[in-house]
Order: sequence, then C-alpha cells, then structure tokens
Amino acid sequence: MKLGFIPNGTFIRSFPPTISSVIPHFTPLLTPSVSKNPTASGRKNLVLRALNFGYKGEKQLIGLMESEKEDVGLNRNLYPNIEPYSTGFLKVSDIHTIYWEQSGNPKGHPVVFLHGGPGGGTTPSNRRFFDPDFYRIILFDQRGAGKSTPHACLVENTTWDLIDDIEKLREHLEIPEWQVFGGSWGSTLALAYSQSHPEKVTGMVLRGIFLLRRKEIDWFYEGGAATIYPDAWEPFRDLIPENERGSFVDAYKKRLNSDDMETQYAAARAWTKWEMETAHLLPNEENIKKGDDDVFSLAFARIENHYFVNQGFFPTDSFLLDNVDKIRHISTTIVQGRYDMCCPMMSAWDLHKAWPEADFKVVPDAGHSANEPGIAAELVAANEKLKNIIKKYVD
Repeated sequence: MKLGFIPNGTFIRSFPPTISSVIPHFTPLLTPSVSKNPTASGRKNLVLRALNFGYKGEKQLIGLMESEKEDVGLNRNLYPNIEPYSTGFLKVSDIHTIYWEQSGNPKGHPVVFLHGGPGGGTTPSNRRFFDPDFYRIILFDQRGAGKSTPHACLVENTTWDLIDDIEKLREHLEIPEWQVFGGSWGSTLALAYSQSHPEKVTGMVLRGIFLLRRKEIDWFYEGGAATIYPDAWEPFRDLIPENERGSFVDAYKKRLNSDDMETQYAAARAWTKWEMETAHLLPNEENIKKGDDDVFSLAFARIENHYFVNQGFFPTDSFLLDNVDKIRHISTTIVQGRYDMCCPMMSAWDLHKAWPEADFKVVPDAGHSANEPGIAAELVAANEKLKNIIKKYVD
C-alpha cells in the first residue's frame, strides 16, 4: 500500500481508524499496489508511512518522535547475541556476489543494516541493536567486503551499484518496504538509497553522519584530525614520501592499486590503523588490531580509498543535502558522537539544519564508533521508538 494526498480534509475509510484518529494534519490517500486488504505487515508499513508525513514547520506528527518524555522508559541496552535463521549469497552482477543473512523474527518488521567503510563488512554484533522478537533483521556485505566476492574488488563498485544491490536484495527476500539503519559510510548509503527509493523506506536510524564532501575527506586524510591525533597520524603520513604528500588520498590510491601485493598490504595496514586508532573517544585495542588483519584491511582500505577518490560517485559535493526534500517525510533519528574524529559533528549539524524534522541526538561523551556505550544506547532507543509507533497503532 502507498500513500498519496487528496486536497480536502476527509479520510479514506480503508485507512485503519485508530491511525487516522491520531493524524489530524494531513489527508492520506491509499493506493493499493497489490491488494485492497493489507496484511499485518502491510499495516505496519502503512502506519509508518502515515506517521512520516506532516506540514513543514509544525511539530512532526503527534510529537511522539520528538518528545523527550517518550524517551523515558525505552530500552537502551543491546540485545543478546543471536544467530541467523537464514543466510545466502545473491549474484548481483556478472562480477559480484553479495553475502546476506536474516535473524530475529521471520515475520517481524524488516530492517536492513548498512555497514560502514565502505569496505568494512558486517559482524555478528550488528544484530544486537534490534529487538529480535519484533524485527526481521537483514545484514549484508557490500560489494568486495566481508564474505562478498570477489574480495576487495573495485570494478563495478560505486554508490549506485550498491543502491541497485539493496533493491535486488529487497526483491529477492520479497520485502515490500523496510526500515534502514546505517552509520558512518552506512549513513551515506542510507541517505543515497532513501533518496533514490523513498517509497521503500519506512523509517531510518543514522549514526556518525558522513556526507562525503571534500572538506570531510580533507579533515580526516589531509591533516585535520592529525591535530588531535598526531601520534596516530605519523605512521600514516610517513608511509608516503614528502614529495607525494600534496594529497594523501591520491598517494594511497597509487599504493593500494600497486601490482605488488606487499605494497598493497603495507598501505592497507597504515590506512586502516589510522582510522581504527581514531574511531573511539578512548582507545579500543580490539578495534585497533583490525589494522593487522591483512584480509580485512585490504578490502577496507582499497574500497574506502576508491570511493573517496571518486567523491562517492555523487554528481555534486552537496548532493545528499540538496536532496533532503525527497526524504523529509521519513521518520528518522540522527545519532552523533560529540567528539567524532572520523566524521566530525559539522556534517551531522549540517544535516540537522537541512532536516530539522528528524530527531537529532548528540552523545556528549562519545567519538565515532557505534560500539561506544552512549552511542549504542541511543541507537537501540531509536529503534525502540520506531518499534513502539508500529506496536501502538497496529497491535
């Protein structure tokens, strides 16, 4: 089912009455795409679709998403570890095959997790942000990352290819619409995907906002963050001869695409360690050790660098901000660590200013990582709020 608008103030009778009674500021028009009798899952999507719309400048909807009172009592603890109930590989092109998995409730509300990097891949702990009794949790490794093949491949690997892959996966799993969750590069991809397919997105949770603008790349890779972490910066810097330091991103591109694998690995380790050492407010040794894993580092560094050299394959520097109107209606929470060195708060702030309707949460004692306690708590709470909206008006 999809929503449209009619100019008068009447409600269509087929709209669930408990929903229409709490949404006085817009008029929904139901346009059945398949059936005139929505399933329970369809009704859940319908609720979120309805709750997403409101007049610009007003408090969004019924104040449910923006009220601090509603935050009280929400679960903020990560859910226990769970195992997938199904896994598979989906061939998305002549070259690429992506790994996917599902966990949680097979009949639950679908949510897709978009990992960072690009090139970072998924981990079992990613499942823990979601209530497994309520959510049908879908994780997948993007092209070249994690278990997807071919490993660390840059051919046919662009933002637009990934967006197409998300749609292919959604259709493969027979999911009409889903909630989108993404942090760091995952927030970039979530914004780009939702702007391309807003009708398929029921809600979003975004973390560590990365808009992939030139100034963001320059901050982290051309000396900005080095003013805070000079000790971590020096090994990254020193791999590059002084006469090539005019652009570290370009200098690393040369080495990450070298014909010599040892040159690739050395560059990948330096690139990855720089990010891992700056991702937490307080050093996290387990995270830093990822830089010593040549398999992880090669995909992480090569794919990140590939996207950054190409400005995310966006047509303009401000592309994601310029297209916020396409997703303004989608219920969204933005979570940002105040001391994020990888994706500094200026990006989240710029998105917040362009999109004041989205709920904006700044964690005062956190850096970049989703695994920092304050950020993890806000991410779980954001999913809980979207869950409660559905349960309140459908159950």
